Amino acid sequence: RKRKKGRKRKKERKERKGEGRKKERKKRRERERKKEGRKKGEKKGGRERKKRKERKRKEGRKGRKK
Repeated sequence: RKRKKGRKRKKERKERKGEGRKKERKKRRERERKKEGRKKGEKKGGRERKKRKERKRKEGRKGRKK
């Protein structure tokens, strides 16, 4: 009878370990996003840049009000 080598379990444990870290990272990212008021697919400076563009466009149309 051949003896099985005990590598498989070690490999499984390693994978599981990484999975936990991955989920934790995901949760942390979600929290940061919530804090900054971003939706899921948005990049870091997306919303402010968009607002700035919009403001510029409006100013261009009507001229800046005093």
